[in-house]
Order: sequence, then C-alpha cells, then structure tokens
Amino acid sequence: MSQATFDDDDLFEDAASEMREDVEASLDEAREALPEADAIWEVDADNTLGVLNALRSALDVADAEDHLVDAKKWYTMGERADAFEDAEDLAAEIETVEELIDDVTGAHEEVSDLASTVPQLRSALEEFEADDEAEEADEEETEADADADAEEAEA
Repeated sequence: MSQATFDDDDLFEDAASEMREDVEASLDEAREALPEADAIWEVDADNTLGVLNALRSALDVADAEDHLVDAKKWYTMGERADAFEDAEDLAAEIETVEELIDDVTGAHEEVSDLASTVPQLRSALEEFEADDEAEEADEEETEADADADAEEAEA
C-alpha cells in the first residue's frame, strides 16, 4: 500500500468521524430546540385565547426541524459514501426525533385551528345571546301591550 493511499484512508476515516459528529451534534441541537414538557403544560394567560396562543408559541418547532434537516443531510451523505461503520443508532435517533417533531407539529396545527375557531365561536354565541335577548324583550313588550289592551277593554 502506498503512502498516498494510507493518507487518503486516514483522511476518509477522519471525514467519516467528523460527519458522524456533525449528525450527532445536529440531533442534539434538534432535541434542545424541542419544547420542554412544562412549557406546554403550564401557561399563564387571562382567557382561553391567551392559553391557546401561548400553547401555539410553545409548540413551535421550526428550529428543531432545521437541525433535523441538517442531521439528515449529513447522515445521507455519510450513508451514500459508506462512511459509517455502524449507522443504525444514528438512523434510529433521527427517526425518533423526526416522529416527535411530527407529533408536536400536529399538535401545533390543531391548537392553531382551535385558536382561530374560538373567537368565531364566541362571536356566534354572542350574536345568538343578543338575538335571544331581543326576542325576549319583544315578547315581553307584546305581552305588556296585550295586558294593557285587556285592561282598557275591561274598563
């Protein structure tokens, strides 16, 4: 084996090691960018919409998604170059983080939908209550008029 080949092999091993470290670092950053459990459980707000908006903000995983994409890019490069001796653990960790991000993203979408629906529902209920109160007032006025007419007829 020539010295140049040996140097190339050493360089490839170093590059493969660095690639693995990059995948692991990106996965660590993705995990750190995920919301903490308490951040989605404990919310300080004055009303339902405030709670939903706080929850929606807590469920934002855009940074975690970016780090996961980086991890997947480095992993894919390493896999295609056959640079990893044992990559099953990386693949499993990528899948785990990806599934968790998908779950959080789904919850974020549901909370966003609910945050949009609650104000509309409140408005509809307020209109219904106002219409109901107006009907009751009309009925009371009609009854009062009928009573007044009956009293006049008796007199």
